Amino acid sequence: MSEAGRGPTATAEAVSWLFVPASRPERFGRAIGAGADVVVIDLEDAVGADEKDTARDNLVRHWPDTDHVVVVRVNGLHTEHGEADLAACRSLGPAAVVLPKAESAGDVAAAATAAGTPVLPLVETARGLVGLAGITAAADVVRLLFGSVDLALDLGVSADAALDTARSDLVRWSAAHGLPQPVDGVSTAIRDTDAVTRSAERALAWGFGGKLCIHPTQVPLVHAAFAPTAEELAWAERVLAVESEGAAMVDGEMIDRPVVERARRVAWRGRRDGH
Repeated sequence: MSEAGRGPTATAEAVSWLFVPASRPERFGRAIGAGADVVVIDLEDAVGADEKDTARDNLVRHWPDTDHVVVVRVNGLHTEHGEADLAACRSLGPAAVVLPKAESAGDVAAAATAAGTPVLPLVETARGLVGLAGITAAADVVRLLFGSVDLALDLGVSADAALDTARSDLVRWSAAHGLPQPVDGVSTAIRDTDAVTRSAERALAWGFGGKLCIHPTQVPLVHAAFAPTAEELAWAERVLAVESEGAAMVDGEMIDRPVVERARRVAWRGRRDGH
């Protein structure tokens, strides 16, 4: 895991990413106060086709005056609204733009040039999966986001487990190009807290470093799922303590470089989450 990646530290290390529709500016402040690491003001899926221009005007007129990390999901490059969305972002200066249907390094470069910001590619099509090598190598990429719902539609699958190979692809290509761990897609369950927790734990197990959220109630569940347990922290402390002394074993496990690095990552997750 690259803790800073190639982009702003705040977006590279963020665990929870909360969407709020640009068509509902009265919710911007509430989203910022919900405890998510990043707020994603959404001009795309959360906004109806006949509200796109109004939503963009709302974004500009009500852009939040805050130190909180705010990014904008624009409409796709090849839609009628994409160009205007990116131009609006250039005037506002969000931490990054979320680019839906990202499928190539050229898409990333075009979005970064138009918006004047780093890019968070949302990988949610089969073509995006095929283009991961180029996307992750692009200079303006901060971190990959996973559009699991749209990808399932594009692939014609309904079982979430059918997307696990795609999850592996995002994790592998991110690591290969020094990017932070990618951010998993949304859980459509809002009232089913157990389902949200299971989804977040599954993302962590697959190597993701965060999760997209569509409701404020999901944010603390995601944080809890990604935080190390007390047992994990205690193990990491033991490993790091004996590593500094040159010891070779902890809990019957050989302490070599990969084990030490894993302990450091666990300890870093603990510091990030306030442990």
